Amino acid sequence: MPNVSSAPRGSRRTRLLGGTGAALALLLAGPLRAEPAPEAGADSRINLRIEPKAEGAPEPKRELRADPNPDKPEAKPEQKVERPTAGTVAVPTEAPQPKKTSRELPPVVYARVSEDPLPTYTAQTFVETMRAAERYQIYAEAGGWKALPADFAPKPGDSHAAIPSLRHHLTLTGDLPADAPPSDRFDPPLVAAVKSFQARHGLPDAGIFGRLTLNALNVPADVRQRQLRASAQRLMGSSFGFGERYVTVNIPSATVEAVEGGAVTRRYVAVVGSPDKQTPAVETRITDVNLNPTWTVPISVIKNEIIPTMRKNPGYLAKNRIRILGPGGVEVDPTTIDWTTQKAANYTLRQDSGLDNSLGQVRIDMPNRHAIYMHDTPSKSLFAGSVRFHSHGCVRVGQVKEFAAWLLQGTEGPNGAGSAWGPIEIETAIAAGERRDVKLVKPTPVAFVYLTGYATSDGRVHFRDDIYGLDTPPAPAAATPPAPDVTTTGAITPRPAPAARPATPSRPAAAQAPAPKPAVRTAPAPDAPAPQPPSAAPKPQARKVAPPARGPEGEPVLLPPGLVGGRG
Repeated sequence: MPNVSSAPRGSRRTRLLGGTGAALALLLAGPLRAEPAPEAGADSRINLRIEPKAEGAPEPKRELRADPNPDKPEAKPEQKVERPTAGTVAVPTEAPQPKKTSRELPPVVYARVSEDPLPTYTAQTFVETMRAAERYQIYAEAGGWKALPADFAPKPGDSHAAIPSLRHHLTLTGDLPADAPPSDRFDPPLVAAVKSFQARHGLPDAGIFGRLTLNALNVPADVRQRQLRASAQRLMGSSFGFGERYVTVNIPSATVEAVEGGAVTRRYVAVVGSPDKQTPAVETRITDVNLNPTWTVPISVIKNEIIPTMRKNPGYLAKNRIRILGPGGVEVDPTTIDWTTQKAANYTLRQDSGLDNSLGQVRIDMPNRHAIYMHDTPSKSLFAGSVRFHSHGCVRVGQVKEFAAWLLQGTEGPNGAGSAWGPIEIETAIAAGERRDVKLVKPTPVAFVYLTGYATSDGRVHFRDDIYGLDTPPAPAAATPPAPDVTTTGAITPRPAPAARPATPSRPAAAQAPAPKPAVRTAPAPDAPAPQPPSAAPKPQARKVAPPARGPEGEPVLLPPGLVGGRG
């Protein structure tokens, strides 16, 4: 059998005789070459030869390296990707490094609001709205407009049998010019009229038919007239002092208007009270801007939200940095309070200032008997919605720092005389982390109004949804008298009062009854309030029950809902 190896025999060949461990080590050191079978009589021991690839002499202490090329530096293993087949997908053998997540907050998205420079509320709003109510009364008496079909959603250029009804409606409301050529198509003039209608109703004015636009078009004329009349009635008796600069919050619009010189300089997105925690109508003045405010939790929130939450999650107050303060402002340990009772309402709960504060970083102070105000919020995602009725009664303002800078125009800035409160100065003061109250050099009038229908100075009529149901007249009570006695309405069982009144026709008989005892009738005459004891008895009982309907100082107990607590 010929020799497989072509290397010459000599000093390069190493023979190993002996143990198995050394043989295995040499097997790892280099390739093996087969030797011819030994001839008869020759040495029959194992004969192995190590054949290094390098031509030069091997370096010392490298004979046992498994790497056949020890001089080459070790490289990091490359990422291997298996070639995909029909049933597989190429996947790296090494797990990819996780992506670094940014700590920056996502940009805040604000809902689009009207860009009309005409204010919602002016000194002429009452008169203009009453005139619009009279005009819509004429529309209602003439039959109003037809309702559009539920599947009516034309696109520009489409033809539909209901388009003439749409044209008639928009012509009455002034959105479509009266001299527009008649057509049964959704032509450009009609598209422009739909955009005008959408703008007057606080809807996205893109000219595209959607559910909200169709619903607004199908509101009857008599309902629109009632909205205008009810809104005008709510303005009656107002003594609001319009000035060169003032602020208006129209609750159904969920917007805040900064008015200057008779025009809206900026209209801000807002979040107002929910239907069960309504924002009340207010007329007052803005006096201060609070930076890094604290929040004093209202008693209603303590009873309805804090106490039930603490029963389930005892660490809620600590997590939200809410402190419990006792008499003298001494902090109380929450674990010492029995949360199974309502005793926590006897303490003051105050949340520290910060990004997670419920009032955000800015509060607009406006003293009023309802203790409501405008403020920032950490829940800024609510500003993106078209329905923004989520607060406890106060008004959350989008881009409130810009609004605060507008309010502080003319107020001396943080650097003394000659400085001003601009966006940079406000951000710098907030970054300091300390609470700071900045008093306006001149208080700014502010009015919270509830106008579901109103007319502006250009004669255009605007409508919003009646979210609180204030425009709907209350249903008449069938079983109650038309004019009940005020003193008996607070009684638990006021029905005995009407039962006592039928006894009045029997007064002649009652007058004859005391005849057998004339002395009893004449003796108490100076002290008796009335000569008919049976008819007078029920009224004192009713008056004794009535006081629980009023507070200790004579104020009614039933206050407007949705009030947010005292200053904090």
